[in-house]
Amino acid sequence: MGIFTKIKSFLTEVRVELKKVTWPTRQETIRYSLAVIGISLGVALFLGLADLVVQWAINKFVI
Repeated sequence: MGIFTKIKSFLTEVRVELKKVTWPTRQETIRYSLAVIGISLGVALFLGLADLVVQWAINKFVI
């Protein structure tokens, strides 16, 4: 089996598998994207506040 035959076989299998995929609707994509953005902002806010508290504690008690 030559290299080009293997490549063709691989691409054919990829096409078959992609047809099996259940793609999300536009609404689902928007909802999931907003959820990811919201969670990311929440985690960023939490880590930023935690950093400020630790920085304050170090400046207050160590330095």
